[in-house]
Amino acid sequence: MQTMISVGDGHDGGGSSGVKLSHEIDDVFSDSGLLSKSPDFSYRPQQQEMAVAVAETLEDTGVLSVEAGTGVGKSLAYLIPAVKFAIENERKAVISTHTINLQEQLVNKDLPIVKKLLKQEFDAVLLKGRGNFVCPARLRRAMERPRDLFSSSETEELRAIYDWAEETLDGSLSDMDFQPSSKVWSQVCSEAHVCTRKSCGRGDACFYQNVRKRAEKAEVIVVNHTLFFTLFAQEVESIELGESGSGGYLFANDFAILDEAHTLEDVAAKQLGLRLSHAGMRFDVQRLYNPKTKRGLLKTLRNGEGMQCAEELLEVAETFFEEVGEVVEFGQYSREFRVRKPELVDNSMALPLRNFWTAVEEAAEDLEKDSAVRNELMDGARRMREMHGGLKMFLDQDDDDSVYWVEKTGRDGENLVLQSAPINVADRLRETMFGKGKTCVLTSATLGAGDADLGYFRKRVGAEKSRFLKIGSPFDYQKQMQVYVMQSMPDPGTEKYESALVHWIERVLKYTEGKAFVLFTSYRVMRNVAEAMEDYFDEMGWRLLVQGDGMPRHQMVDVFRDDVHSVLFGTDSFWAGVDVPGESLSNVIVTRLPFSVPDHPLIACKIEEIEENGGNAFMEYSVPEAVIKLRQGVGRLIRSEKDSGLVVILDNRVVTKRYGKMFLDSLPPAPVKIVKE
Repeated sequence: MQTMISVGDGHDGGGSSGVKLSHEIDDVFSDSGLLSKSPDFSYRPQQQEMAVAVAETLEDTGVLSVEAGTGVGKSLAYLIPAVKFAIENERKAVISTHTINLQEQLVNKDLPIVKKLLKQEFDAVLLKGRGNFVCPARLRRAMERPRDLFSSSETEELRAIYDWAEETLDGSLSDMDFQPSSKVWSQVCSEAHVCTRKSCGRGDACFYQNVRKRAEKAEVIVVNHTLFFTLFAQEVESIELGESGSGGYLFANDFAILDEAHTLEDVAAKQLGLRLSHAGMRFDVQRLYNPKTKRGLLKTLRNGEGMQCAEELLEVAETFFEEVGEVVEFGQYSREFRVRKPELVDNSMALPLRNFWTAVEEAAEDLEKDSAVRNELMDGARRMREMHGGLKMFLDQDDDDSVYWVEKTGRDGENLVLQSAPINVADRLRETMFGKGKTCVLTSATLGAGDADLGYFRKRVGAEKSRFLKIGSPFDYQKQMQVYVMQSMPDPGTEKYESALVHWIERVLKYTEGKAFVLFTSYRVMRNVAEAMEDYFDEMGWRLLVQGDGMPRHQMVDVFRDDVHSVLFGTDSFWAGVDVPGESLSNVIVTRLPFSVPDHPLIACKIEEIEENGGNAFMEYSVPEAVIKLRQGVGRLIRSEKDSGLVVILDNRVVTKRYGKMFLDSLPPAPVKIVKE
């Protein structure tokens, strides 16, 4: 993967002329401007409008929320003004996205276009989390003591990583042609307190430190939302502790553009919350010493006390999580249990955790200061301290503004996770993200819930005072898309619902000869319908791809794209972020309006908060969230000016309920036919 784009021929930027950036950008995107010189350019007034709004926001130091419909070309609409502004004002543009696909598009396609157009020198760096990079120093140390750390098969894997590291120019997981196990990779990847500038930053040997160095000098940084909020949380914490922060989001004097901003609330809640899993805790302890395999860093040091403490901690942890499992009550289909009161169980892990990190720190003290092994040990001790603090925080429920729950993960639900998240991220982001002196652009194709001022989104994330702009798609939906609503469908959840789904899916698929996404809200219903339709697909000779059958998501999409008549059954992750232009996707079937399950602890808590304040949670939260998700699902169909096809909604509530009009009104302006038979 390309990590850096060097651009330029030495020409000066337009800012030196004294012309306002917004005026320059208006000209660049005009029908006779700089962009028109590109052979692939098609003048779009919507793109021009967005680009000018972004430029004005950068000039004025403010926050902009902008919804730009599919086909507007929003990437260039924010990249060109962002790059020019960064260069001319010696600022740093942080571009954050939710999906890897968009990151790769920005780095490999869009930024090179900006390079050719602007003819100004700048550097752009794709910044990944340090855990994505191999640390050559840690890798060498692991190779020196493989028998103390790994089994024979793991040692073979270590050797494969070593051979790859000798050849790679990137040093990141994405450059590998195989997927290493988490155990082996954790011993050789870059880590914050082990792979430091002091220990690894000399010369050009460290891949992560090299990327960080380039990032500090670059004008454009591309990250994902998870990394953005991880680093941003560290920045906020530094300021709150009275330490000197950078003064920006991630870097000094930077500004941020968050694409795919409709995911911002969920990602922020996850990153600002707490997650403590049994498997994760066991993994971190066993990195230092695994009593079953008799391997680990403490074994190499022959530290008997540390090994004994590790064994005791693992035994207590096993009992602790068993006790948690005994007191929680999961529903038949639920994987979450909300914890409403402190002290769910006794904190039996507190003392063993303390004993373990004390023993590890004492082992580190016997080693040379700043030595690599000492740093490894101190990092392990730090993890135990953080685990101790997180466990106390969860059991005490110190934060009244957060919700707490236990979740079971894994295929069989065998791993228990203690979690918390802020109920309202808006309160956490309002000043830190969007306060005075901050410059930020939030954009997506689906920010709004049918509201003209994007008020729902802005309130949810704390950007109430931001400027807003809603720009429609340049596509001709009247000609390119038709919407059918099956009024005769029984209500979801009734006995005849699944058989009716099978009936209508069969009828609709015949019309388009497959070529469809069928979007479900329930994994169980999807599996039932898929099983009921096996003979039908065999008869028609169409391939059926079902989420959860073992094929990775990206591979399923590739197969679907290549096999023109295939049909894909998908749940949550296929409603958004999937791009299949062309004939292969001619039909999007929505089996049910995508209302969130209200029994998830975080959702339930948000609903309770609205109702406690005298609001109508269904209309103020449930409906808008479902409207946004429906828009995302429908948005899979038309991805280019040449696309055409059907959207079929198999949920009669669109026409039988008063709120149904909100769903229909939010869709692109395509012809709608209500089928009553």
